[in-house]
Amino acid sequence: MFRMYPPCVYGLHNTLVERYKLESTREMSSVEALAMFLWTVGGPESVTQVKNRFKRSKETIHRKFKHVLGCLNQLPADIIKPRDPQFPTVHERLQDSRFSPHFNGCIGAIDGTHVRVVVPAEDIANHVGRYGYPTQNVMAVCDFDMRFTSIVAGWTGSAHDTRIFKDTLITYSENFPHPPPGRYYLVDSGYPNQTGYLAPYEGQKYHLLEFRRGIEEGRHPTGKKEIFNHAHSQLRNVIERSFGVLKMKWRILLHVPSYAIEMFYKCDKDENYMPENIEPTPSVGLPDLRQGVNTANLDVVRESIANGLIGR
Repeated sequence: MFRMYPPCVYGLHNTLVERYKLESTREMSSVEALAMFLWTVGGPESVTQVKNRFKRSKETIHRKFKHVLGCLNQLPADIIKPRDPQFPTVHERLQDSRFSPHFNGCIGAIDGTHVRVVVPAEDIANHVGRYGYPTQNVMAVCDFDMRFTSIVAGWTGSAHDTRIFKDTLITYSENFPHPPPGRYYLVDSGYPNQTGYLAPYEGQKYHLLEFRRGIEEGRHPTGKKEIFNHAHSQLRNVIERSFGVLKMKWRILLHVPSYAIEMFYKCDKDENYMPENIEPTPSVGLPDLRQGVNTANLDVVRESIANGLIGR
């Protein structure tokens, strides 16, 4: 019903009460207010449906929804960030024989997603992109545990990924989880191949669906560029899966007719919220930088990885 297990709901509630001033009133407890909010964004449910379910007036629903949203608005700064900004370990995913040791310097993936919005008539043209309806382009960074470590929302749906990326590195330079020397994020061809950000080869097959269709027809990846793109796509797919899980859990992100885009920041709270007794995915230490990494030129890194993959 609330798309979260009870221990996680109560843990989130206690955090909001203790740190972000979620309060009970004479008319409604803080637990009910949070439950009503989660039920609304998970559906998504209309105000009328919430009224029928919780037996509350529309005025109370609006007021409590806004109160919980205000508390959650303070939460992302504390949870949407890397566990360790130095990324001293190699994630278990990268230890697979298909990727190790070639991608040992990888720390996550970056991509954008479109969230449907309703805007004033005079702003529709700027928000309509390739989907044909108004959206906002949201850029996010995630690690291989599918945890978001950075989110930038607010750009119109017509904005290109490269523009958003470059502006983010400047505007949010102090808060953005920049990769340390010798590490990099995986990005698609919509982003530049530059220090800290490894893109695939252009003009080559890339998307997993293309590879799957080819394999089904007996055409396996050939040549170092295609083999590299296949491995790159398999790893970078973590960000696409993260977006998919997020939108299917908090379905208000699939259709947002009555709520602000800032909802995006709040709706992934339980994806990053982990009770203290849950251990992160195992990883191993990385004592030295991966041999061949050149932090001044990711083209060299890409060539090195591609040569290593084809020479297996």
